[in-house]
Parts: sequence; C-alpha cells; structure tokens
Amino acid sequence: MGHVIQDAEDYSFMRLRSRLVPFASIGSNFSFIFILAGIILQAQGLLLAGIVFMGAAVLFQLVTLPVEFDASNRAMGQMTASGIIRNNEERESKKVLNAAALTYVAGALVAVLELARFIMMYVAAGDD
Repeated sequence: MGHVIQDAEDYSFMRLRSRLVPFASIGSNFSFIFILAGIILQAQGLLLAGIVFMGAAVLFQLVTLPVEFDASNRAMGQMTASGIIRNNEERESKKVLNAAALTYVAGALVAVLELARFIMMYVAAGDD
C-alpha cells in the first residue's frame, strides 16, 4: 500500500531506486566473481572492479532504506485512516511495520561492512 502511494506521488527516492535497479542487479551478480578472481589471481584490477560492482549493489540497499520506512509510514496512515486497524491496534501494527523495515537496515549494514572489508583488502594488497 505504501509503495503504491509512493508511486502515485512520484516519491523521489523510489524513482532513484528504480533507476538503480539495473546497476544493482549487475553489481550483485558479478561483484563476487570479480572479487574472488582478483583475490585468487592477485589481480588488483579485478578486485577493484568487484568492489565497484559491489558498491552499486550497496548504494541500492542504502537508497532502499528511506523508501521502505516511508512506505511503512504511509501504509500505517492509510490503515488507520481507512479503519483497517483500530486506534488500539496502531501501536502493535507500527511495531510489525518497523520490524519489517528494520530487516532492510540489517541487510544494508551487512552489505556496507562487507564492502568495507573488501576495500580494506584492496588497500592492504596495494601496500605489498
């Protein structure tokens, strides 16, 4: 429901996220291939290419965060306004929607840390 409203109102972060989909898809599909090849072959260029691809996927995940939180807020407002939930159910409904949105935070955090790890590997390999 929240995403439908975002789409209808041309929400800027949703538009940006939609534009990033092809880059994120390529990044998530190829990053580990390049990273693994770069590590095994000790090829800095391949490792860097994998990091760039992974960066595109991480950027997508970061842009997804405001989209998901906003969608949850919009959905909550619609459910309350339309009477789908009662006022006494609002608190628990918010908890469920926030928990769902927080799964994206956890995923983004893991992705950022993984990207940082590979960047540190790249930098350390350049010191040799």
